[in-house]
Amino acid sequence: MKKTFKIEGMHCNSCAMLIEKELKEDVNHVSASYAKEQAEIDFDENKISERDIKDRIEALGYEIVENEKKR
Repeated sequence: MKKTFKIEGMHCNSCAMLIEKELKEDVNHVSASYAKEQAEIDFDENKISERDIKDRIEALGYEIVENEKKR
């Protein structure tokens, strides 16, 4: 399953690399972008759940944005 996660709290490209490093062993592909404030992740739901991915990103100190916030 390929999914794009909107992520808040990244301050630089090192933040994106940290997310990639955290997940790369357990997913098929991960590409995080500081500039786009998102991570595109291709994963096998039989190996890691979407909830586990979100929990691991949040444990690094970032926030997953579920819906666009209205201003």
